[in-house]
Amino acid sequence: MMQTWFESKVKYMKVSESGSESMVTENFLLDAVSYTDAETRIIRQMQQMVRGGEFTIVDIKKSRIAEVFPYENGEWWFKATINLVTIDEEAGKEKKIRAYYLIMADDIKEALNRLDESLEYLVIPFVVTSLAVSPIVDVFPYNPEEAQIPEGFVPLAEAKKNPIFTDGVNPFTEEEQEVVSSDEEIEATDAPEETEDSDDEETEE
Repeated sequence: MMQTWFESKVKYMKVSESGSESMVTENFLLDAVSYTDAETRIIRQMQQMVRGGEFTIVDIKKSRIAEVFPYENGEWWFKATINLVTIDEEAGKEKKIRAYYLIMADDIKEALNRLDESLEYLVIPFVVTSLAVSPIVDVFPYNPEEAQIPEGFVPLAEAKKNPIFTDGVNPFTEEEQEVVSSDEEIEATDAPEETEDSDDEETEE
């Protein structure tokens, strides 16, 4: 499944290595399924990062980054712009599709080498048109462990039975069916009976 990346700009008090504090505004990239999910995830991440938990989300927008190539070592995130060269059969001309990638490296030469290595899977030719340091300071890929189940809900895999999806089989036991039938009888008994007197009164008026 293709990932959807969101870029979030956050303002917060950052503590430097020397221990001094300063207000900064930094950009983060995270994988999310929607704007709401992106906001929830960046809040959770910043609560873990920021001392005192005080920060302001300045902006959240959908990124045009197609894929991220992280490495174990690398000081910077570089944004690469490439043109994929395809053939437009109807027009009989070359067609260029622009794509954006984010790759971790220490310098631009290493970033280019790692980009070529990471894009070896492409079967169509491409041209790198731009490669520069990105304002992104950190990337938060999707982690299944971060998924939170709302209170009162049970995962489908853990549910003993699901009366909605039955595949034509009655999900209730005989005892449960008897309880349902008795409840229906009670409701029918408690329902008010219509009398002919009410009809007569309306006729007289």
